[in-house]
Amino acid sequence: MSDCVFCKIRDGLIPARLVMRDDRCIAFEDINPQAPVHLLFVPLQHIASNDAVTPEDRELVGHLVLAASRVAAERGIAHSGYRLVMNNGPDAGQAVFHLHLHLLGGKPLRKMG
Repeated sequence: MSDCVFCKIRDGLIPARLVMRDDRCIAFEDINPQAPVHLLFVPLQHIASNDAVTPEDRELVGHLVLAASRVAAERGIAHSGYRLVMNNGPDAGQAVFHLHLHLLGGKPLRKMG
């Protein structure tokens, strides 16, 4: 997608504070952090949203979760706890229509629900 911000970050056309990159995803710091640690895990493959995930993508989605848990441990927040969030659609707060996983932690987070 030529107009996708996350694709442009992936391709090095827009700068980002990269945390990790492998053959399936990248992770970078959120530009509007909601917690001391707020990272985005983005698949290299453009998938617009959770609704666009197919059964063939299940390993990729699992890879995002595993990458996030590994980085949470590296950042020292695995023991105290962290939140993983995927927003789907505008009503849920999805602002960039490229599947991504938020990792939030580094402080006590407000309880949901």
